[in-house]
Amino acid sequence: MRSSGSGRNSERGNSRGAGNNRDDRQGQGRPRKPRPEERRYDVGPGASPDGPKSGRGGSARGGAKGGPKQGQQSRQGGRTAPARSREFEARAEERNRERYAGKKDVKPPKTFPGAEQEGERLQKVLARAGYGSRRACEELIEQARVEINGEIVLEQGRRVDPEKDEVKVDGLTVATQSYQFFSLNKPAGVVSTMEDPEGRQCLGDYVTNRETRLFHVGRLDTETEGVILLTNHGELAHRLTHPKYGVKKTYLAHIVGPIPRDLGKRLKDGIQLEDGYARADHFRVVEQTGKNYLVEVTLHEGRKHIVRRMLAEAGFPVDKLVRTAFGPITLGDQKSGWLRRLSNTEVGMLMQEVDL
Repeated sequence: MRSSGSGRNSERGNSRGAGNNRDDRQGQGRPRKPRPEERRYDVGPGASPDGPKSGRGGSARGGAKGGPKQGQQSRQGGRTAPARSREFEARAEERNRERYAGKKDVKPPKTFPGAEQEGERLQKVLARAGYGSRRACEELIEQARVEINGEIVLEQGRRVDPEKDEVKVDGLTVATQSYQFFSLNKPAGVVSTMEDPEGRQCLGDYVTNRETRLFHVGRLDTETEGVILLTNHGELAHRLTHPKYGVKKTYLAHIVGPIPRDLGKRLKDGIQLEDGYARADHFRVVEQTGKNYLVEVTLHEGRKHIVRRMLAEAGFPVDKLVRTAFGPITLGDQKSGWLRRLSNTEVGMLMQEVDL
């Protein structure tokens, strides 16, 4: 019996020895994950080896700063906390609160009543398409001249979707999205309007076969020939004629000489007119045949009869005047009375000229 008991004791010893060997093998590799009762949450400088301190201090809650480093943990019996312990999460949350505590809440922009409605106001769409100011467009609506999808609009503030709704004024489609750009070599005797109540030939006669309404950019005197632009892009037309952008126009004028050498300097310095000084940006003699001169004048102003008035004030009335360029758009070999569509490059140069 003793021998059997001693045998059992030796087996227990061997099993305990085998268990110790497993612990040794685990200690040599990855550290053993501690049991919940073995985790040390008191990580302050005065931590007790017997366990966490009592009370509701930061170390008792595991929220104390300056936790032990790897070396300190190894000296405390080799026990390590999990990679993302509750203390770690608590400290991270506290740091985030401190980081964003001083920042103000971002408030959404204020909205006016009806801002949540879809689409744009009808008068705004018409104004952008070149039908005048918003007040003028409201008058068009009051006169029952505007229709949306075949229905005449009578109330103000109607909203439309420029991409889906069909808007017409006096039966002509309003170009809300698709823009068109043309250059016309206007002949002499043509009035620079799209319609003429007196029945004279006008710019509108050259675009009668188009459903989309076009309008002219600036004006030319009735007897002046040359480049005039037609488009349905209201903002571009407005900027091209606004003095702020100073788009240059070039003219060829036929005058009778002889002319003095300082004529160009006088025009550049400024000619006094009844409505103020007018100055040319450039002047040169292109051709001379006896007393007949063909001169080129470039200026960025757009006052009525400006070139004719300047040369007449200088003592040289104009017999014939042709506008050969409007900004980057030149006349070239375009024949009188011919209408041509501007290329994408030319449209891009126009828009660049006025910062669009």
